[in-house]
Amino acid sequence: MNRIIPVDLRRVEGVAANVYEAIIAAGKRARQINDDNRLEYNTILNSLAVGNDDDFEEKENPDQLKAALEFEKRPKPHLQAMEQVLNSEVKYRYKEDEITE
Repeated sequence: MNRIIPVDLRRVEGVAANVYEAIIAAGKRARQINDDNRLEYNTILNSLAVGNDDDFEEKENPDQLKAALEFEKRPKPHLQAMEQVLNSEVKYRYKEDEITE
């Protein structure tokens, strides 16, 4: 199920002046996407009906399983982020640019 998806560095060079900057920007965007996905997943889990607390047996919750499978089918955050960088959907800049004297 794990596939290796190569990145064409010529596409990265065409979008960014520096390949390493594009990779760092994609990494930071992947963290943001992952945080958003985690928040959404936890919200869905919290909204599901929670079983009785006195019940010590671990039972499979079909709704929870369905939500987990749905999130597993989504593209991985690093792939989404790299595609966004390659499509120029991610804007990045240095912090020094924000400082004005």
